[in-house]
Amino acid sequence: MTGPSAAVLLRNARPFGGAVTDVLLTGGVIAEIGSKLEAPGDAEVLDGGGAILLPAFVDLHTHLREPGREDAETVESGSAAGALGGYGCLHAMANTDPVADTVEIVEQVARLGRHAGLVDVRPVGAVSKGLAGEQLAEIGNMARSAAAVRIFSDDGHCVSDARLMRRALEYLKPFDGVLAQHAQDPRLADSSCCAHEGEISGRLGLPGWPAVAEESVIARDVMLTEHTGSRLHVCHVSTAGSVEVIRWAKSRGIQVTAEVTPHHLLLTCDLLAGYDPVYKVNPPLRPAEDVAALRAGLADGTIDAVATDHAPHATHDKDHAFGDAAFGMLGLQTALGVVVEAMINTDLLDWAGLADRMSIRPARIGRVGEHGRPIVVGEPANLTLVDPDASWLVDPDQLASLSRNTPFAGRILPARVLATFLRGRTTSRDGRIVTPDEQVLV
Repeated sequence: MTGPSAAVLLRNARPFGGAVTDVLLTGGVIAEIGSKLEAPGDAEVLDGGGAILLPAFVDLHTHLREPGREDAETVESGSAAGALGGYGCLHAMANTDPVADTVEIVEQVARLGRHAGLVDVRPVGAVSKGLAGEQLAEIGNMARSAAAVRIFSDDGHCVSDARLMRRALEYLKPFDGVLAQHAQDPRLADSSCCAHEGEISGRLGLPGWPAVAEESVIARDVMLTEHTGSRLHVCHVSTAGSVEVIRWAKSRGIQVTAEVTPHHLLLTCDLLAGYDPVYKVNPPLRPAEDVAALRAGLADGTIDAVATDHAPHATHDKDHAFGDAAFGMLGLQTALGVVVEAMINTDLLDWAGLADRMSIRPARIGRVGEHGRPIVVGEPANLTLVDPDASWLVDPDQLASLSRNTPFAGRILPARVLATFLRGRTTSRDGRIVTPDEQVLV
């Protein structure tokens, strides 16, 4: 095709896993839903064969590395990975180089996202200047900028100073911003801590990262959030105790939301036995009892969202002895399969529940109103089509990311994204990216 398709007709799709129907996308919206719809003459027709149609996923926690580390990832390559993984919107974290703590940087990231044209890229602004935890960044200016930043985070660093945390929460409240906290008390778990504190870390001689280092910060922050009446989002929850603190806070009506990563839903700290740095992540992989608590918390809604914490690293940063390697794992293209294995194949969630945790609630938390919408006539056509019966082998060399640090290499994952649509335009199809001018790239 030489130009954008005026319409897309999805035949034999099952919205949220329900009854089979046809869905017509025109003008960026869902134009018609019904049986045996007529395709406009210029329409792209895709037969889903009974595949499940969901709102395109929204990731609250993506590291796109640009500006500064374009050797590991760019906004364009990360957007491609997102589209192939079923995502329509990515929130790009602030720990770039330079840090996204000014209007100029967040607007640059937003422009790069628009230029790539594959997903909506929403910049996350830093809470503190340079992520140093000493002075507030240009929070108000970033919120008022063309990037319209609504989530602020020093992710990679904890806002450990209680006074600064309170000030940030108070500053965010007037424009309904949200502070996304990386909960890690630096006095209990400093940057050298790289494994869950327990039998495994002791046996391997690795500095331990205790659960209480996460749980104590969350407990403090939910109390500060209650005091200020602001909004708190807890990044990458990893322990059973954290789930209980968040459950308690929600029972009090405190405005707190939380996310869990796919890898914390499936992998355990037992994998560290081989010292493979691909399993080094912050917070660390935890024991099986924590994984079970995280799954239960996601299932009952205590944990609101799945967020990938997609953290690409160049080989020369990851290929070290375990203690010296960079923290982080790829996540965008494997997220769906991991969540299906952990939550759907265990009957903890159905497909509507998966859509709620991977699209509807994340869109609400991030204030991205065009995403996470019902699949009804008139709604924005930000959608993903999933084959629930497919399986695929994770080959790092076939992923769209510029990096290769996936812990799922060589693993067969269930379910596969057949196509993704952004405002009615196909962005990925059959494992390939479709650029805005409709040139299909392998």
